Amino acid sequence: MGRKRKRHSSKFKAKVALEAIKEQQTSVELMATYEVSASQVSTWKKKLVQEAPQIFEASKHAIDEESLTAPLYEEIGRLKMELDWLKKKVALFD
Repeated sequence: MGRKRKRHSSKFKAKVALEAIKEQQTSVELMATYEVSASQVSTWKKKLVQEAPQIFEASKHAIDEESLTAPLYEEIGRLKMELDWLKKKVALFD
């Protein structure tokens, strides 16, 4: 029967890919150190290089969140003022 496939965590994959990018060790040395195939190391390295720009795009989402919440807070303030005005008008009739 065949061997069971190893499942590596995302942290492990990132660590190996960063080591490959640093190029302080050859892929054969990385293969021996981390007990993964050389093709797997190159695959993880390519994926890290391709997806690295998306990591830095996360700051744009924070700006978008602020621009979405600002109109909502304005609406809350307007509705609160209307409610206060209505309460004063109702108090005149009591």
